[in-house]
Amino acid sequence: MDIILLGPPGAGKGTQAGRLEDEHGMVQLSTGDMLRAAVKAGTEVGLKAKALMDAGELVPDEVVSGIIGDRLDELGPDKGVIFDGYPRTAAQAASLDEILSSRGRKLDHVIELVVDEDALVERITGRFTCGNCGEGYHDIYKQTAKDGICDICGLSDFKRRPDDNEETVRTRMQEYRGKTAPILPIYDERGIVRKVDGMGSMSEVNDAIEAALKLS
Repeated sequence: MDIILLGPPGAGKGTQAGRLEDEHGMVQLSTGDMLRAAVKAGTEVGLKAKALMDAGELVPDEVVSGIIGDRLDELGPDKGVIFDGYPRTAAQAASLDEILSSRGRKLDHVIELVVDEDALVERITGRFTCGNCGEGYHDIYKQTAKDGICDICGLSDFKRRPDDNEETVRTRMQEYRGKTAPILPIYDERGIVRKVDGMGSMSEVNDAIEAALKLS
C-alpha cells in the first residue's frame, strides 16, 4: 500500500508515519531525508542535487523524482511506502503518478490530518526539552513534576527550538495551505482522500488512520 500523509508542521505526521512503519512494515519517504542520503551516498542523482544545492539553487522536480524512483527500486515492489512532504504541487503530483505507474504501483490513500490551527500553535509554541537527556515537555500538557527540574535526569537545563514561535508557526501553516490546496482536488476526484482529526491523542489519531486505511 502506498499512501501520502498530509498535514501542517506539528500535526504529528512523523509520529504517525513511525507507527505505520512499526506496525505494518511500511517505509516513510521524506524527500529531505532522501536528498541528504543520496548526496551522502554519491549517487548520480545525488551528485546532481549536491551541485545545485552548493550553488544555492533549488533542486528541480526531475531530480527529486529521480531520487524517489531510485529509493522505490531499492525497496522493491512489495514494500508499502508513506510519502511525507511530497508532492506539494500539481506538477509533482503528476510526476509521482508517473513514477509509481512505471513501477506497477499506484496511490491507495491520501491521509489528511485536519487540525485546529490555534490549538496547533499552542501545541507547538509550548514545547520544550531537557537539554541534558532530551526528554520532551509542554507548558500546558506535560509539565515537570517539580518546577524547573527534569523528571528523568534531575537537571534544569531546558531548551526551546528557536522556530517554535507563533509567527514562524503561522507562516509555515500558511505555506502548507498554499502548497496543499492545488493537490487535494486532484486526489479528491479519485476518491482516495481520507480526512482524519489530528487533534486527538497519538493513539486516537493512529486508530483513526488505521480505520481510514482499513488496515486494522
